[in-house]
Amino acid sequence: MSKIKLSKEFILSTVKLALNEDLYPSGDITSSLIKNNKVITFKLLTNQNAVVGGLSFAKQAFELIDRNIKFISKKKDGSKVKKGSLIAIIKGKAKNILIAERVALNFVSHISGIATKTNQFVKLAGKKTKICCTRKTIPNLRVIQKYAVKLGGGTNHRFNLSDEYLIKDNHIAISDLKSLVLNAIRNKKGKKITVEVENLKQLKSILGLKFNTVLFDNMNIKNLRMCVKIAKKHYETEASGNINFKTVKSVAKTGVDRISVGSITHSATAIDIKLEV
Repeated sequence: MSKIKLSKEFILSTVKLALNEDLYPSGDITSSLIKNNKVITFKLLTNQNAVVGGLSFAKQAFELIDRNIKFISKKKDGSKVKKGSLIAIIKGKAKNILIAERVALNFVSHISGIATKTNQFVKLAGKKTKICCTRKTIPNLRVIQKYAVKLGGGTNHRFNLSDEYLIKDNHIAISDLKSLVLNAIRNKKGKKITVEVENLKQLKSILGLKFNTVLFDNMNIKNLRMCVKIAKKHYETEASGNINFKTVKSVAKTGVDRISVGSITHSATAIDIKLEV
């Protein structure tokens, strides 16, 4: 599986694009009204409990505007913080800090939001079941979002379409399930094979074939428990579909190894983070 690398170069290029989006073509015309070069100390605070993340992106945003701005982290990415916690201190020319403020906060708020929601699912699922993200990510932000999932204690599913074979309902609808699995086995070349099934009949049709993971999609708890019991001896098991805070516990109790949750990336609410003098 592709590894997520948050290199200095990646963070730099990502933040540059974000600042360009915010400042093109005329810069911060409001902050330009400030004529003094007064040095101010700001506090980066959270207005709610959270798993914090994205501090390196925030730091880079300020540094790109003014290398003399000092960004002093008081927490590390992945830290669990309480409402009102001090996350970082930013010291420098007020005008320049204000220019970078929103971009910096957007990164921290978004990454922390995904990490926090992921962690809530992880706690509910318990230690025996992994919470996985999906490819339901904002285009061009997948690396960042999957990084956030890891901060929250989640597990990254495949990063892109080249990482593994994942035979899903629409593949099956236009072909034959068993034939697709056999074809994947013949062509796997070291890649993992995951097969999605929706009922016991489909599961029985592929039992004994040598693939890695069986993914149970949108099954009720009774059928899921039965299918997990049958498949667990031979394959890694995974559940997906309609997973939320109310259902994840009962799904985990079926004994499934993994639960994939699209909402931890596509619907995570940003954490309320503020910059205060």
